[in-house]
Amino acid sequence: MLLKNRIALSDVLQSCDIEGSADSCITNAVLSDLSKILNATNIEQIYANGEKAYRLFLKFFSKTFSGEILKLPSTSPANAKYSLEQLIAEWRNTILLHLGFVSAIEYL
Repeated sequence: MLLKNRIALSDVLQSCDIEGSADSCITNAVLSDLSKILNATNIEQIYANGEKAYRLFLKFFSKTFSGEILKLPSTSPANAKYSLEQLIAEWRNTILLHLGFVSAIEYL
């Protein structure tokens, strides 16, 4: 599905130190060099995996990226607000909507 819809996966952080899974525990963060990719391609849509990824992307790459960035709920175990089923539904529905499908039922 990712290849068919020309979707790539990356991370805003190349590396970091973290204890547990809480974003507040991140230290020694090193940004990924996304500028090269953003400058060399025609990326129109980015989905951020949680608040921290969303804020980091906006802070460091918003001048390089002219498309739309959507914040999705974090898949981190520290995100206790969502069950796995809720995360899957939220991600699926948001991505399918932005791919032009009205609902997951239309995609299936």
